[in-house]
Amino acid sequence: MNNNLRFYLWLALAAVLWLNYRAWQTEFPPNAAPAASSQTAAGHPGSLANSIPDTQPPATAASQPAAATPAPPPPAPAAAGIPAVTPAASAAAPLIHVRTDVYDIAISTRGGTLEQVRLLKYAQVKGKPPRVELENDAGPQSVYLLQSGLTGPGGSPYPNHTATYTAPQQRYEMDGAQQLRVPLTWSSGGITVTKTYVFTKGSYGISLEYSIQNHGTGAWQASPYAQLYRDDPRTGRSYFHPNTYAYHGPAIWNGKKYVVLHPSKTEYQHYSRMVTDGWIAATQDDFVSAVVPPKGAPYRFTSEVSGSYYLLTAMGPQQTIAPGDTATIRQTLFVGPMLHAQLAKIEPSLTYVVGYGILTILAGPLFWLLSKVHSITGNWGVAIIAVTFLLKLVLYPLSEASGRSMAKMKALGPRIKNIQETYKDDKEKLGRAMMEVYKREKVNPVSGCLPMIVQIPVFLAFYWVLLYSAEMRQAPFVLWIHDLSARDPYFILPAIMAVAMFVQYKLNPTSPDPTQAKVMMIMPIVMSAMFAFFPAGLVLYYVTNTILGVAQQWNINRRLGVGTAPQKA
Repeated sequence: MNNNLRFYLWLALAAVLWLNYRAWQTEFPPNAAPAASSQTAAGHPGSLANSIPDTQPPATAASQPAAATPAPPPPAPAAAGIPAVTPAASAAAPLIHVRTDVYDIAISTRGGTLEQVRLLKYAQVKGKPPRVELENDAGPQSVYLLQSGLTGPGGSPYPNHTATYTAPQQRYEMDGAQQLRVPLTWSSGGITVTKTYVFTKGSYGISLEYSIQNHGTGAWQASPYAQLYRDDPRTGRSYFHPNTYAYHGPAIWNGKKYVVLHPSKTEYQHYSRMVTDGWIAATQDDFVSAVVPPKGAPYRFTSEVSGSYYLLTAMGPQQTIAPGDTATIRQTLFVGPMLHAQLAKIEPSLTYVVGYGILTILAGPLFWLLSKVHSITGNWGVAIIAVTFLLKLVLYPLSEASGRSMAKMKALGPRIKNIQETYKDDKEKLGRAMMEVYKREKVNPVSGCLPMIVQIPVFLAFYWVLLYSAEMRQAPFVLWIHDLSARDPYFILPAIMAVAMFVQYKLNPTSPDPTQAKVMMIMPIVMSAMFAFFPAGLVLYYVTNTILGVAQQWNINRRLGVGTAPQKA
């Protein structure tokens, strides 16, 4: 590798090959099984939707909590300790409508299930009325429910998510209040349970409380649970829509690490594990529904998959309420955008649902820095420019040394050309003569690659931050850039990027190989075409970084008296 221009070439070729490979794998997956229809593959989706967690876990789960619980193919709930029950007449169940400053919610009196959650501050498409909708029961092809309740041993009735609740009113408005409480009541056999949703102004965290009163003559045992039931078919991936590469589906925090329960993997289709200080979640692009049990309480997490449907459950420990006693059980829900501050306020580990993956070690601090700058500037685009400048300052000593080496190599261009012509028929002598010149002039031909190598992980971290940070979703910059998380609608930034890269090419030494020199000349066009469909914020970062690099290299060349006129190849 003679200079960092050659590195650009190999980087671009590697990226193109990788993208083609991913596209091929998507179109022609290895050992792909025929896709089943939602009706046949799902088996009995209703049995999953109306399954009540069993208070007695399977023996394998109890004795080996870290292992997945094996079970036969659907219908699997009974084998997995999740027996199916007869569904109630859900169509006749009245809905309770709740409106806060961030939510428009419908809660069914059948089970107190969250059947519809609209996020008032998030549009599906920027500038259009439809809001992002998470939980919904619009139809079997889009069902997404957050079910919860109490269950217990024996055949006595329990206030589970198939039970019928009553409510004092059908509509609740937060108005200017800081908190809104929505109670639902269930009674049977001397037991009264009040299930209360508590909404807080400006928050996507929801407190769920069960107030239990035992007016009977015997002790009453109950275990809390909450589960996420969803029809979530796998979606195709497209280079033109980068967000399609984001994971959507069930996931958990097992108390120590974040685990993606990919429905296509056998070990997660019938999964059971005892977890303390964990949580369960269903992710969807920039949004998540999560259940966070109380600290210190051992919960059994189970996952069942049936075709495109999955049921992710968190089952709590059994509690006994003596006659005449009362008890309160609490859980925390989160239904909304993956906003770092709000997720961390509910539970610090909940921020892992943001899809940074293995790049969290870089993307996390990078987002923190961007958010701090944004708090000052009020514009995410300006924050990207400022952070890029700061990163350039941090890497200045490295890029300065690299730039000086590049300038010296550019000055050596005519001498290298003469050596090539002299030893064009003897590759060994040619290489030896070139190395002698580099050694005599104290030039390192590979030093120009170092800044690019350092920038690659930063570039990828920027990519994930822009793609998976809900804070930047539909964030405007200036003029024609109305959404930094989407591509530039007029491809102006990619065009600016091509011009900046071409100027950078002219400032750097020309490759002694004529063919390579011509290839490098068209690289700005190739790279800008690749970046045309990337998020505008990412292109803004690369444009800013390139322009700063051009300014720095021009200044170095000027100081060393190196001409900027193109050399003949």
